[in-house]
Amino acid sequence: MKLPKKLQDKYESLNEKDRKKLLRNYEESLVAPGEAVGVVAGQSIGEPGTQMILRTHKFAGVTEIIISKGLPRLIEIFDARKTPSTPSMTIYLKKDVSSDEKKVRETATKILELKVKDVLEKLIVDLLNKTVKIYLDKTSLKKFMINTKKVSEMLKKSMKKEEITYEGNVINIKSKDANIKNLYKLRVKVKDVYTQGIPKIEQILPVKKGNEWIIKTFGSNLKEILKIPEVDTTRTFTNDLFEILNILGVEAARNAVINESLMTLKEQGLSVDVRHLMLVADIMTADGTLRGVNRYGVTKGKKSVLARASFEVALKHLFNAAVHREIDELKSIVENVMINQPAPVGTGMLKLVVKHDKK
Repeated sequence: MKLPKKLQDKYESLNEKDRKKLLRNYEESLVAPGEAVGVVAGQSIGEPGTQMILRTHKFAGVTEIIISKGLPRLIEIFDARKTPSTPSMTIYLKKDVSSDEKKVRETATKILELKVKDVLEKLIVDLLNKTVKIYLDKTSLKKFMINTKKVSEMLKKSMKKEEITYEGNVINIKSKDANIKNLYKLRVKVKDVYTQGIPKIEQILPVKKGNEWIIKTFGSNLKEILKIPEVDTTRTFTNDLFEILNILGVEAARNAVINESLMTLKEQGLSVDVRHLMLVADIMTADGTLRGVNRYGVTKGKKSVLARASFEVALKHLFNAAVHREIDELKSIVENVMINQPAPVGTGMLKLVVKHDKK
């Protein structure tokens, strides 16, 4: 057997030993014509996937950042959920930063979304002067590298109608509509005012990985993270598939489906051939978007009426097909099994004709 011309050209510099090894790997990777690759992939992912049910649903290790693992995460990936239940990012930094722990922690502090409640010591409603007094915690201000002036400016942007002044570490907010009810509403509103960092990044944790430091986060905002000068944009990733799709495109989303599902299975000590996951990822992204393996995604896009009906809500699909006069050409496996005739797969793909003697 020979390698295809593309592979020959790509690996022409290989020595004889490596060339033989490549040829052997190529031969082992080939699939016989008519092989039911979808069925094999479904079985190969489904069987080990069911083993996850008895395992832990959440994982919280030394990282202290709790993210979904095991079966719940696998369901999220293959259902193509719009937002993961526990969005997270792994942020890699450029070489000049990643080796210096101090610089890494400074970068992490810049990334963390900070709200007024994170630097708050106490909050008082002064009914006599009709003001809300914010006492900022000096230790927290120093820790998050922010000052009273910056907090005051962010409050002014958020509350344009209110009169805001500050002195030392105390900020006064005087409401123009200062009845008791509004003052207490203002007191609640103040706590969630954004002051600095990147929105949606709720927790950060610098972790040493090999010879470099990386930042793990709870919360995801890939678009804004990639704008930070210290961040290595070629390695940083998120577990939010739709964020990847919208920012980096469908090929990146396809790779994310493969990598996330492979990583989830490996964390549970389960081994699945990557080609099965590649096939599922290809089907999920075949039309340039990201579709889940469910009735609203991949199944909805099937041309076969009977294949759609066999998945879920059979009557709905059959009535719609009848109304629109759809024709099922019986080209796939499911519909042929349903009507009890050989499926066009394996030996069922071939039709034999007996050649009789002319006499």
